[in-house]
Amino acid sequence: MLDKYNPAEIESKHYRNWEEQGRFRPDFSRSGAFSIQLPPPNVTGTLHMGHAFNQTIMDGLARYYRMKGRNTCWIPGTDHAGIATQIVVERQLAEQGVSRRDLGRDGFLQKVWDWKNLSGGTITEQMRRMGCSADWEREYFTMDDTRAQTVTEVFVRLFEQGLIYRGKRLVNWDPVLGTAVSDLEVESVEEQGSMWHIRYPLADNPSDGLIVATTRPETLLGDVAVAVHPEDERYAALIGKELLLPLTGRRIPVIADEYVEKDFGTGCVKITPAHDFNDYEVGKRHDTALINVFDLTAKVLAEAEVFDFKGRAQSGFRLPESYAGLDRFAARKQIVADLEAQGLLAETKPHTLMTPKGDRTGSVIEPMLTSQWFVAMNAKPAGGEPQSAFQGMSLAEKAKYAVDSGQVKFVPENWVNTYNQWMNNIQDWCISRQLWWGHRIPAWYDSDGRVYVARSRAEAEKLAGKSGLTRDEDVLDTWFSSALVPFSTLGWPSETPELEAFLPSSVLVTGYEIIFFWVARMIMMTTHFTGKVPFHDVYIHGMVRDHEGRKMSKSEGNVIDPVDLIDGIGLPELLVKRTTGLRRPEKAPQVKKATEKLFPEGIPVFGTDALRFTMASYASLGRSINFDFKRAEGYRNFCNKLWNATNFVLMNTETHDCGQDETQPLAYTFADQWIIGRLQQTEAAVTEAFDTYRFDLAAQALYEFVWNDFCDWYIELAKVQLQTGCPTTQRTTRRTLVRVLEVMLRLLHPIMPFITEELWQTVAPLANAKHTGSIMQAEWPAADQEKIVPAAFEKMAALKDLTEEVRKLRGEMGLAPGIKAPLLVEGGSGLADCLKYLPALARLSEAKLTDKLPEDGDAPVAVCQNARLMLKVEIDKAAETARLGKEAEKLQKALDKLNAKLAKPGYTDKAPAHLVEKDKADLAELQDKMAKVAAQLAKLKE
Repeated sequence: MLDKYNPAEIESKHYRNWEEQGRFRPDFSRSGAFSIQLPPPNVTGTLHMGHAFNQTIMDGLARYYRMKGRNTCWIPGTDHAGIATQIVVERQLAEQGVSRRDLGRDGFLQKVWDWKNLSGGTITEQMRRMGCSADWEREYFTMDDTRAQTVTEVFVRLFEQGLIYRGKRLVNWDPVLGTAVSDLEVESVEEQGSMWHIRYPLADNPSDGLIVATTRPETLLGDVAVAVHPEDERYAALIGKELLLPLTGRRIPVIADEYVEKDFGTGCVKITPAHDFNDYEVGKRHDTALINVFDLTAKVLAEAEVFDFKGRAQSGFRLPESYAGLDRFAARKQIVADLEAQGLLAETKPHTLMTPKGDRTGSVIEPMLTSQWFVAMNAKPAGGEPQSAFQGMSLAEKAKYAVDSGQVKFVPENWVNTYNQWMNNIQDWCISRQLWWGHRIPAWYDSDGRVYVARSRAEAEKLAGKSGLTRDEDVLDTWFSSALVPFSTLGWPSETPELEAFLPSSVLVTGYEIIFFWVARMIMMTTHFTGKVPFHDVYIHGMVRDHEGRKMSKSEGNVIDPVDLIDGIGLPELLVKRTTGLRRPEKAPQVKKATEKLFPEGIPVFGTDALRFTMASYASLGRSINFDFKRAEGYRNFCNKLWNATNFVLMNTETHDCGQDETQPLAYTFADQWIIGRLQQTEAAVTEAFDTYRFDLAAQALYEFVWNDFCDWYIELAKVQLQTGCPTTQRTTRRTLVRVLEVMLRLLHPIMPFITEELWQTVAPLANAKHTGSIMQAEWPAADQEKIVPAAFEKMAALKDLTEEVRKLRGEMGLAPGIKAPLLVEGGSGLADCLKYLPALARLSEAKLTDKLPEDGDAPVAVCQNARLMLKVEIDKAAETARLGKEAEKLQKALDKLNAKLAKPGYTDKAPAHLVEKDKADLAELQDKMAKVAAQLAKLKE
């Protein structure tokens, strides 16, 4: 017999063995390849439920194709996460009273590397806990030496091809970090603010003017125009006229532009192209100036900076002294006060607005005109590309063509629309960041400001023809290096066996939120530098939310660490809080009491396999999931069910003849043929599910077969055959048990790797299976349609019908579970094969055929499979009436208690909705049970 199921023990043992034995390495002797790249998680991070979700999918695919005989390579790595990592280390230094500038650039970077070497491997260790069969010998870090060389090579080539340039453009600017940030690092937060209506006087008639509504009056200082819709009759006569910009005296024109919504607000929009992305596009169309009024800490400048749209500096001008040096929000208050004092503030209204904030600092993002490095999305490259179907296209055209031509497919397909929408509106990519941690831009400047892009300082000095160059201080956007992952991890620019075998990779598994930021850029870079697409399929999965459908976040207090769930650490308190609403610290005693009630036998340890099966069951195409602990608990029970079923099989087969000797006779019953046929159907269903990325359907098919078909039905039938069958029948039954179980374990392995490895090691020899040392190298089961016997399915359907009808008869008669009664069957000669199983399935003393049922007016008769069924039993009416009376009393007490709870004033309005729904469902169930007991009592009184 097996010991008690202990997930922690078997998980640590088997993962260590797999890794030590090199089970995760690719095998180049195999024909056909399956490769997959891990979306590199941030080196600062720890595993969250989203990781657990996509890593279950990725590892499931890797294990599936490895078992199918493919040369399988899953490449893991971590991202250096420029902003996040720099923040972590700076905070640690701040606790010591040290800033990065105290250390200098080199000293600070050494501190970052020290931190990375000490703490940066947390998430990869957690991936091992998830059972990820990645080839750790190929693990990369986006700042390691190999990636650094690739990044430099790519940057230089793009610059030489005219696809990288430096220019002054509007970017998202985080004033706290002091750097440009990507759209992905900006969160839009709904806030309550104000809408200020400001009067802009006409220059030639100051008593008249236009009313402009704005949520950001502090940017007024940089206004270059007021725009109206060209078809707005109210302002048609004013187009081309000049206004006096309040508080400054500057003259600005009234312009016409379709960007303005004439029916929204006053129909007049202030245009500040240096501090608003939409205004930037309007200004560009009208060739206005760009007036920057903030410094890089978002304080008002003493003198405005003026540029044209080519980034050329123009003559600046002084800003009002009363605002110089003020933070933008302090300036806002002062400007509003001054407008009101001068009679230029028409009104102030409350307004709900979406405020862009940096996801790392929480500071309000300021659109800022700064000098940055950009990758041109729509420019044609000046040669230097590999020959391919993509040659001569711009980067954006390549990314579009890869998808339009079907070389890259999205799963689900509807995400193509999102991809194309972004691609059709693509802007040049800002790739520079004002940080110290990251890939430093390989550009050097001479004293005249001329730039030299090169692979090294020596090469730059050779290009310049002189020494004493100064290197660019900026580093590259983290997404730049991660965009190169499909080929930077395979040895490019060298022609390596890995590059040949694993590019394109088979599939990319990722979330929808980075389709543009990462997926599209990988397609651009890979097609441009290799002439190949980076991957064939892009499987887009949904977001993991809490059980109420809310995004998991630290502020909500609903974040779950998958490893905590696996081990049971911290789970009870979190589960109690989420299911009872007991969240405040003063509720600690109630939480403790509720925890003990929920977990009377101690804290549950779900284990990795149960969590992975839960995630697989949720993996419908593209849908976000609401994670429910109860489902995870159910799959923990599923693991136990599998473990106990294996125990039963081992106890009945280990020291017995299991039909390994093919010369010995075998006699398959319809029950044996049915389970073997169902196994073939399950093999086909699970294979198709993996091939089409329907992990939910794979999990469903496996669950139904293991729990329902094998455990609930076939094992019970096998018990009868082992106890009453002849030696040949017994041998055949044992053979069927071990062989079906062995195949079942292989089918389960991609989703549940640990428990299947543990059980397979014992079961495989009994099943005479080819032992490969690990289930990971075992052959994937292939369905054989010839093993599906329709007649056996028909007989099994008849047996199930009979069993259900007999159980209903027992219920009608109110028979207690311990009472065994004889079953009489009239007109069921074709059911003879089924009757021998019924006593075990329906708690009968016997089941036999009869020519005619006895006349008994009190005994109910059921009709099933053209036969009439009767349970012949004498009931002690007094005893049964007393038993049912006690049950009715117990049910009534439960009903009264629940009705009182629901009737309590305010409960249904204030309590969490899911708790109220559960109470209502419990009430309906109790009412149904009470109705059945009442019906049985009434029948006894007849």
